[in-house]
Amino acid sequence: MVAPAAPFVPGLELAGILYEEAVMPILGAAYPGLRYAAARVGAGSEVLGFDTARSADHDWGPRLELFLTAGDVARHGGPIRELLAHRLPKRVRGWPTNFRRRSGDPRDPVGHMEPTDGPVDHRVRVWDVESWLVAHLGPRAAAWGDAGPAIGDWLALPQQKLAEVTGGAVFRDDRGDLSAVRRRLAWYPEQVWRYLMVCQWQRISQEEAFVGRCAETGDDLGSAVVAARLVRDLMRLCLLMERRFAPYGKWLGSAFARLGTAGRLAPSLRGALAATGYPERERHLCDAYEIVGRAHNALGLTEPVDPGRRPYHGRPFLVVHAERFARALLETVTDARLRALPLTGGVDQWADSTDLLGRQEVVRAAVDAIV
Repeated sequence: MVAPAAPFVPGLELAGILYEEAVMPILGAAYPGLRYAAARVGAGSEVLGFDTARSADHDWGPRLELFLTAGDVARHGGPIRELLAHRLPKRVRGWPTNFRRRSGDPRDPVGHMEPTDGPVDHRVRVWDVESWLVAHLGPRAAAWGDAGPAIGDWLALPQQKLAEVTGGAVFRDDRGDLSAVRRRLAWYPEQVWRYLMVCQWQRISQEEAFVGRCAETGDDLGSAVVAARLVRDLMRLCLLMERRFAPYGKWLGSAFARLGTAGRLAPSLRGALAATGYPERERHLCDAYEIVGRAHNALGLTEPVDPGRRPYHGRPFLVVHAERFARALLETVTDARLRALPLTGGVDQWADSTDLLGRQEVVRAAVDAIV
């Protein structure tokens, strides 16, 4: 990691400083009248506000996205990059504006800040909005237009990608097209949102009894693993309920901690994970189910569902029977296309491979097979 010449500055703040103090005056002098947007959006922990000093060891630093029309990108994109390479300051708040690929491979996207005496290999990217959207959300994004994604599109978009596109900060948007895209993608359409919550409750219903069943067979490790899966599913359900996209796995707990339900729910989730035996594990999980069940009722989307714990049919395991919440919510899904779908939900409700979720055309083909 580059040793900073100044204390850590959150990446979004650093991007704003880069724009206000360097990029804006340089563009204003060289391209008066140019209409553009400037933002720090897309991939990067700073976009979601989760960056720390540790983030500076790769793909972090003074970074910015500039958005022009496609015609202006063709005319000015290369010259702007070259202009900034020679005019940008070598450092912003002590952090180098020059990035180097340590692998030596020009195709390597990972950059590391490194001081230079010559032109800076900066991370001010120049895009048009449509090309940027396609790069992040796949080629079908080019056909969305003002209507935004269709149902199949929404189900094929990993929440992490949506969080990246709609997070961050926009410092300037002369034409408003970047802001318009971000507004369209800010959250799911109402019916899609309800369907996704149906599917998340259904996931919980599929495994909630396994915590007890594994323990009954002497498999306490298996019981703990199932409990951890249920904790993760409850956290993701709460994010859905509070209309927040679930981020990349390493930030799930950080995102959950920002929710209104986190203060009430976190002790039970921690208890379930820390439990050394089945009865304690089951008790904490049931406490968590009841808290989330009451949060569901507070949304007012369905008639109240009793959130209390109860036996799993004739077996001595306590559960919430999460399928009751799924059924109640499904009754409020009036879109016939969604009601006809299996309760599999969006792609990251049934797949969590980073390599898969990063290949949008493969993901879309899999979703198309379901939809």
